[in-house]
Amino acid sequence: MARILCIDYGGKRTGLAVTDPLQIIASGLTTVDTKDLFTYLKNYFRTETVELILIGHPLDLNDRPTHATPLVKAAIQRLRKEFPLIPVQTVDERYTSKMAVRAMIDMGMKKKDRQNKKLVDEIAATIMLQEYLANR
Repeated sequence: MARILCIDYGGKRTGLAVTDPLQIIASGLTTVDTKDLFTYLKNYFRTETVELILIGHPLDLNDRPTHATPLVKAAIQRLRKEFPLIPVQTVDERYTSKMAVRAMIDMGMKKKDRQNKKLVDEIAATIMLQEYLANR
């Protein structure tokens, strides 16, 4: 089997998570500067087989688009153009950043470490991916 990659797309940073090849466990991969995302993905796809890209779809509590929705839609179009053989699917990303911070607290991380936005983005992507795996 191939991996599933999940993207927590942001204007500045993008968190990435990936499954193991058997698609059982979601693990944080990294956080990259958004401007470097497609270069990173091209290099990653050279060494790893990915059968699905998930990307967080930003909506507010009333299912309306947020300020980030147009950025994500543009990223989805570019993903489909640059990687046409890999399907792209959206997943609900509401509360994932808050859940990531909560997970960091539960793991006993110090406040200074919890303020690391890169780590929050990576954990948020991992949460989205794990929820996807649990619900499919």
